[in-house]
Amino acid sequence: FFFFSFITDTPITIINMSAQEVATAFVAHFYTTFDTNPDGLAGLYSPASNLTFEGTQHVGMQAIMEKLKGIGAVKHTIKSTDLQPSASSNAIIVFVTGSIQIGGDNALHFCESFQLVSTAPGAYYVHNDIFRLNYGL
Repeated sequence: FFFFSFITDTPITIINMSAQEVATAFVAHFYTTFDTNPDGLAGLYSPASNLTFEGTQHVGMQAIMEKLKGIGAVKHTIKSTDLQPSASSNAIIVFVTGSIQIGGDNALHFCESFQLVSTAPGAYYVHNDIFRLNYGL
């Protein structure tokens, strides 16, 4: 499997992996990239991608990247990753919980869900991304 970069046409290769392994590899790649090089996330989104961040909708790779980069410096710590097959046989739903530090402030709990959709055998992009901070935990 690989995640296709829509910007550079460069695949991130993930070969002969189960859905669990794809989800685990995606989560590791997504949050490591977000923490160290947010611009590197652009290739995971497409013009059809949707991000709902704290209730606000962002549609398309450009709008999503503006939002993600606008958050500033972050550090994620992942607590759990779960997945399910989607209604479509070419998609995986991934649910992540953890904590996020924004700009060095105290860590806050978050949850985030993704729908990864295949565009070709082994090629996935983030079609849906929903992020929420969890207050009062």
